[in-house]
Order: sequence, then C-alpha cells, then structure tokens
Amino acid sequence: MLKGEYSHNIDAKGRLIIPAKFRDDLGEHFVITKGMENCLYVYPEDEWNTFEEKLNALPTTTDKKARALAYFFIGSATDGDLDKQGRTLVPSVLRDFAKLDKEVVFIGMGKRAEIWDKARWDEKNAEVELNIEDIASDMEASGFSI
Repeated sequence: MLKGEYSHNIDAKGRLIIPAKFRDDLGEHFVITKGMENCLYVYPEDEWNTFEEKLNALPTTTDKKARALAYFFIGSATDGDLDKQGRTLVPSVLRDFAKLDKEVVFIGMGKRAEIWDKARWDEKNAEVELNIEDIASDMEASGFSI
C-alpha cells in the first residue's frame, strides 16, 4: 500500500527519483498519467490494468463524458520504468500539466501515488487541514466513519 509524503527534485531533463518506500509497491513498470487537480497519478501496473479496464468498459462511442474521461486518463498515460538510480522520466506534457518545475512531493494514496508541485501541494494540504472537521463530518454523512 502506497502511503506517506516524500519530497524530491525533478531535474532539467524531467527525471524524478521515485521514493524508495514506493519502489516495491510500484514495481519495475508502472503508469504515470494526468490526475485530478493538476497532479499526476502513478499506478502500479496491475492497478492501472484494473483502472484501464473500467475506462474501456465505458460507452466511449456514444457518451461524450465517458470519452472525455478516457481521453484524460488513457490519452495522457505513459509507461514508467526505473533507471539504475531509481529515477523515471516524466514526459514534458505531463510536467507541464502538473506544473512540475523543480521541487515535487509524492503522496501515497493507497492503490496509487500522486505527484504534486511542492508549492501547490503545500497550498492544497493547508486547505485540507483547515477544513478537515467539515470534510470528516460530510464523509460521516456518506457512511464513512473515522
């Protein structure tokens, strides 16, 4: 299970060190794609395959929103591999989407990891911390309890 928060730098060529704690769970081959709120999602290969099957089961021929969802996730997906230094290359189109410049943060989200620009993550995390009691209350109303 992917969990925790880890800071790293992305180099000028777009190479990014995958946190050592994530490498076993992600495996040697994983998938990087666009995520919600302009972050990147990183899926272990088996989790990606499950997610991709769900997307492929959508009626993309006839449903415009289903097609848009497939464009967003599958259309931007790239295979990630580790080099000998534990780095992977993040394509420029994904770096631009997530506004990744130098400092990035990896967030473990259970079945996937997320990659955030550090400044944007700090803003997002501060917002969550300010509102966590209301968020927890809303989740309880949906049947989730802490």
